[in-house]
Amino acid sequence: MKAFGFNSSDSQPQLIELTMPEATGYDLLVKIDAIAVNPVDTKVISGIKEQLVEPKIVGWDVSGTVTAVGEQVDLFKVGDKVFYAGDVSRPGCYGTHQLVDERIVGHAPKSLSSTEAAAMPLTSITAWEALFSRLKIIADLDQGKNILIIGGAGGVGSIAIQLAKTVAKLNVITTASRTESEQWCHKLGADYVINHHGNLVVQYRELGIADPDYILCLNNTDGHFTEMAELIAPQGLICSIVGTQKKHDLDCLKSKSAGFVWEFMFTRPMLKTSDMIAQHHLLNKISQLLDDGQLSSTLTSTIGPINADNIIAAHQQLLTGTTIGKLALTAIID
Repeated sequence: MKAFGFNSSDSQPQLIELTMPEATGYDLLVKIDAIAVNPVDTKVISGIKEQLVEPKIVGWDVSGTVTAVGEQVDLFKVGDKVFYAGDVSRPGCYGTHQLVDERIVGHAPKSLSSTEAAAMPLTSITAWEALFSRLKIIADLDQGKNILIIGGAGGVGSIAIQLAKTVAKLNVITTASRTESEQWCHKLGADYVINHHGNLVVQYRELGIADPDYILCLNNTDGHFTEMAELIAPQGLICSIVGTQKKHDLDCLKSKSAGFVWEFMFTRPMLKTSDMIAQHHLLNKISQLLDDGQLSSTLTSTIGPINADNIIAAHQQLLTGTTIGKLALTAIID
């Protein structure tokens, strides 16, 4: 098989030839039809501390076709179309094939192209887990409550807005900083859009609505922690996916009996939690919602096939911090 790997934090993607891996246990061998890029790709590369002998393959967003299955597999068969994010502790998807545990794989939506499908898994898992596992939102029961999503136009925000509106039926307030990203958020279902470069407390309170029962932070936890602590409603919950560099005083949440929780979508596969199959079930749910037209793909650009130039272009776009939705690449051309 062919793949593109990185030897150091500042290296260019290098084409390598590898022995085709064998599917054993719960693993599927997947022929990759398309991938999407994510900020985690560039973060993993930048985290390489010394020159590697074996290039590191990154990438965790795939749509593809099952070509072989391990002896314990019972959820999929050869020929099935699948989509998944995978496991950050295993080799990524910048290649022709990849091994992945079936318990974190879903059946690909039938109504989408391979690139439209590849754009969905990582962000959908992150958003779903954040809303329904970490913030513990219960569809119908919590209908009509307010959620503030900080960073609504990016990959996770683009699907979180849709899930919060369509599945949870919440009032969605989100943030964006440019006209095009504000329009994108409204298109996806946001009720209000405010600017995360301004004072969130002032802007939110000017809307004349109740303080948010939930806050999902997808951008700069350090920069927004104080504002989130002030805005969150009594007994509310704050969830963030963005790590911190500063120390924060959780006592400011005590009088409200409010909570702060993290979401990291690789927790289940990395730590082999007893409920890791939950990602299989939620991806199947996302697939059905997409096929039913209740959700739409967040793909905004297909750059071209997986090659060195296109990987570099995709990473450069991600690093600008201005990407709306998701970027995809098609399969390696033999």
